[in-house]
Amino acid sequence: MAEEREVLTWEGFGAAVRQLGQAVVDSGYRPDLIMGIARGGLFTAGALGYALGIKNIHTMNVEFYTDIDRRLPIPIMLPPVPQEVDLKEKSVLVADDVADTGGTLKLVRDFCAPHVRELRLAVLYQKPRSIVQCDYTWRQTELWISFPWSSDPPLVPGV
Repeated sequence: MAEEREVLTWEGFGAAVRQLGQAVVDSGYRPDLIMGIARGGLFTAGALGYALGIKNIHTMNVEFYTDIDRRLPIPIMLPPVPQEVDLKEKSVLVADDVADTGGTLKLVRDFCAPHVRELRLAVLYQKPRSIVQCDYTWRQTELWISFPWSSDPPLVPGV
């Protein structure tokens, strides 16, 4: 029998990110820029950018997961690395799809925090085992999540 999963559809993603954006608005936080964590967080960051009317979106590329529930020993930041001048004295909303272990979010938070005025974290899903607590979370789950952008295998074999 297949393991039970949380399944997010494209339609569900649209509703989820609007609710996540509304939580940011309701809190009174007004970020100057959104930092999306590649790859899954890029969808969340872009959609939040539209929901919050923010065009200033940056990217951090972090490698951690290698397969379903398989990861490297520690998350690794890949180039290009954001420049301090782009973050200086900004209010930053870091966006990702999931806070699973929280390792990726911690790496990004710790990298950005010394340079920004204020930093908050927004994710679609947070798991109880996450080492970071996000400021904005759409849903809590303990299950593995099937996202619409990663549910099907790559079209290129061996990738």
